[in-house]
Amino acid sequence: MISFPNIKINIGLDILAKRLDGYHNIESVFYPVNYTDILEIIPFGKFELINKGLTIDCPIEQNLCYKAWKLIDDNHKIGTVKIILYKNVPFGTGLGSGSADAAFTLKMLNDMFNIGIINDILIKYASQIGADCAFFIKNKPAFASGIGTELTEIKLDLSNYYLLICFSDISVNTTNAYKNCKPHLPEKKLADLIKLPIETWKSNIKNDFESSIFPDYPILSTIKEELYAKGAIYAQMSGSGSALFGIFKDNPNEIKIESCKKTIGIKL
Repeated sequence: MISFPNIKINIGLDILAKRLDGYHNIESVFYPVNYTDILEIIPFGKFELINKGLTIDCPIEQNLCYKAWKLIDDNHKIGTVKIILYKNVPFGTGLGSGSADAAFTLKMLNDMFNIGIINDILIKYASQIGADCAFFIKNKPAFASGIGTELTEIKLDLSNYYLLICFSDISVNTTNAYKNCKPHLPEKKLADLIKLPIETWKSNIKNDFESSIFPDYPILSTIKEELYAKGAIYAQMSGSGSALFGIFKDNPNEIKIESCKKTIGIKL
């Protein structure tokens, strides 16, 4: 079985408070985007994980696809499989690709072995693997709260727009990003601001990580400024970075962002 785990972008990200368990309560809007890794799973006599494309440099026990298989096998005794992951989306970009790989592994194993796990249980499983994983079970626009695992589906349709994602050589460590942030309660709620016309988002919807990450990586601020200079309606760093995106009315594929290493244009 083959699937194509897609990314998400964060539209707005408010860091509200640090919790007693060390995590942070946030509010953000997660929006799915069709830029993908490639994931293949087949039954196999022993567990094997083959990494193609971008290298995943961690012990196998820390790999999120392995964790997803282990969780399903521990609870449903499916046996060993071979997982072949072609990693296309760069790491440390705030686009949730590792979380998507794990969530899609859960869904694929559920289908392959006819386990019959309902979505609510898959979401609970996904939340045990990582904060963003739960979103990719339903994979629909959602308002995220708590540590990012409390999801409420919202009506947000950006299908008339285009996205330009900008990649640099920078990889931002999420743990360090949270250490340097300053939690606060915003004056206006993101749940209300997201309902405003997209032309007003620039003045109203912020990503709190930008204030702590941009001073350390000024090139990211430059990329954001360049996106607006090239006509983006709205531009922001996704999650804890380092990818930035701009939303455009027209196809941005001919636009060149001088400050970044690579750009990907996508119809939303």
